[in-house]
Amino acid sequence: MTTGSVHSWDIATAVDGPGTRFVLFVSGCPLRCLYCHNPDTWHMRDGQRMTVDEVMAEVEKYRRFIEVAGGGLTISGGEPLLQSDFTAEILHRAKQLGLHTALDTSGFLGARASDELLADTDLVLLDIKSWDQVTYRHVTGGEVTPTLEFARRLSALRKPMWIRLVLVPGHTDAEDNVEGIASFVSTLNAVERVEVLPFHKLGAPKYAALGIPFPLEKVPTPDAELVRRVRDQFADHGVPVH
Repeated sequence: MTTGSVHSWDIATAVDGPGTRFVLFVSGCPLRCLYCHNPDTWHMRDGQRMTVDEVMAEVEKYRRFIEVAGGGLTISGGEPLLQSDFTAEILHRAKQLGLHTALDTSGFLGARASDELLADTDLVLLDIKSWDQVTYRHVTGGEVTPTLEFARRLSALRKPMWIRLVLVPGHTDAEDNVEGIASFVSTLNAVERVEVLPFHKLGAPKYAALGIPFPLEKVPTPDAELVRRVRDQFADHGVPVH
């Protein structure tokens, strides 16, 4: 029986995909984003070991409610593709129940997503955290190339995507950086929307509880004018922005 490391689950509306959704947060992530609001999901060892059957038993409790609300199941994290076998089996079981499925990922481990996993995924919530390579490494500790390759693969499959950018003043907001993402996204098939997500500090208490410093403690949240400018940059490329 396939098992995985699970942080938690929740019922959410219109945040992690369409409708009201059962959102499974798995543990473990290879990136260390400066603005991460879930540092308690970084390590697989800190999660709860669960079998796929145990997860699906929880999903079943909310299945009827989710169906009536036009929602589905979303796997988030952490990074779901760090546990690709576990993620794939849950998505497959959800599809067998007739539920809409979504995968929330940075795309950094996109090569681990099998064709079968993607076939069982109705929507990919793809975080393109930066276009500029230097900025991406500074913000995440990783490389952007795997994410771009994954996006092109999804485009070739015409897999519906919601592209996400966390807007952090002084970090991801440079006009050239946003322009690079917007231009790239405009070349992709099946992008249903771009979500410009203003940086926030709601996760700061988690850092304090874990005894680690919050890297962006002194960084301001973006003002309305900056958010509008970035949204307009995407719109200028004909990309639907939400």
